[in-house]
Amino acid sequence: MVVFAFYVFDRHAECIYKKRWQDALPGAPATSLRPPSQSTVANAPAPARQSLKSDDDAKLIFGTVYSLRNMVRKLGGEDDSFLSYRTSQYKLHYYETPTNIKFVMLTDVKANSMRHALQQIYVNIYVEYVVKNALSPAEHPGGIGVDNELFEASLDVFVERVLNTQPPDPRA
Repeated sequence: MVVFAFYVFDRHAECIYKKRWQDALPGAPATSLRPPSQSTVANAPAPARQSLKSDDDAKLIFGTVYSLRNMVRKLGGEDDSFLSYRTSQYKLHYYETPTNIKFVMLTDVKANSMRHALQQIYVNIYVEYVVKNALSPAEHPGGIGVDNELFEASLDVFVERVLNTQPPDPRA
C-alpha cells in the first residue's frame, strides 16, 4: 500500500497541515491544468504556481469531504458517517475527532480502511506533539499551520514503517 498525501483540517475548515509523499497520483498529469484565461497565474513564476496548486488541492479535498459527509448524513441519518471513497486513481480516507479536527489520507486504491491508522495518528502523534505542546497554538487563525518537527518526523516514520510496507507474499 502506498500513501500519496495526508491533510489535517481544523474546525474552521483551514488546512493546518499537509504532506505529500508522491509528486502526482498515478495516471494524473504532473502539470497543473489551468484555463488560459487566468493569465496572472499562467505568467507567475513556477514556485507561486506550485504553492497555489497545493492550496487549491487542500481546498478541493476539504470541499469534497464536506459535501460527501453532509450527503451521507442527510441520506442515512445522523448515525451514519462518511469513512472513505474510491476513484480509479486513489482512495480517500477520512477521520473526524470529537473536537472537529479532520484527518484525510489519500492512498492507492487497494488499501483497506485507514480509519484505525488515522485514529492512531491523532492519538499517538497529533495529541502528543501538537495538542500537548505548550508552544503550539490552540487555534490556527489565518491558516497558520502545524509547525512541529517532532510531529512531522513521527508522521514520516509512521507512514514509512507502518503504512507503506507491503504485506508478505503468501506464495513465498
